[in-house]
Amino acid sequence: MTPTLLNLLKQVDTPTVCNAIEVAQGKRGFNAFTRGTMLCSDPDGGAMVGYARTAKIAALNPPTEAPDVIKARRMEYYRHMASGPRPAVTVVEDMDFPDCIGAYWGEINTTVHMGFGVSGALTNGVMRDLGDLPKEFPVVAGSIGPSHGFVHVREVGTPVSVFGMTVKDGDLIHADRHGALVIPTDVIPNLETAIRKLLDTEKLILEPARSDGFDFESFEKAWAAFEASRT
Repeated sequence: MTPTLLNLLKQVDTPTVCNAIEVAQGKRGFNAFTRGTMLCSDPDGGAMVGYARTAKIAALNPPTEAPDVIKARRMEYYRHMASGPRPAVTVVEDMDFPDCIGAYWGEINTTVHMGFGVSGALTNGVMRDLGDLPKEFPVVAGSIGPSHGFVHVREVGTPVSVFGMTVKDGDLIHADRHGALVIPTDVIPNLETAIRKLLDTEKLILEPARSDGFDFESFEKAWAAFEASRT
């Protein structure tokens, strides 16, 4: 991913990237995205973009492993999050889903991850401390709750599932208030061109529709130009 592509990805929303991936692939059917409604800690903020650093947690019941094992895995987790390619996005599967109770993402954890250079967090689990989370670190989560429960790390660096989307450690993630997607590796070289083409094509409809005197005849003409641009 080039710096130019990274900056562009930060400026566009996740639906735009979803459409642009299909432009780059030359067909419909891209399906590596989340399903259902997710919540964003900063809905008016920009997108989070980065390479996934994955983990699994649980919080509904106390851990059954020895305390030293749990502590060692927690430190392994933080070591994993502090390393690897940047930009990075932490992707955490709460294994209690859909009965998640443990708010893993609060003021302390988000601030620590931001200090590690992570760009944001994506989870099917719980967030809290709304209003105190750093604006520079967006969280896209499955729910909001007040308690951390018995939260503990179960796995580090393994494939995870978040709202129907499978994520492997190192996958390139784009996420915002609409949800998230995994950008396929093979489209990355052509993605910047695809996004710019998509934005230019959309203007063929949007600009006439926003103009005074727009009517069905104007729409017909704009739609013909729109269709011609996509062939």
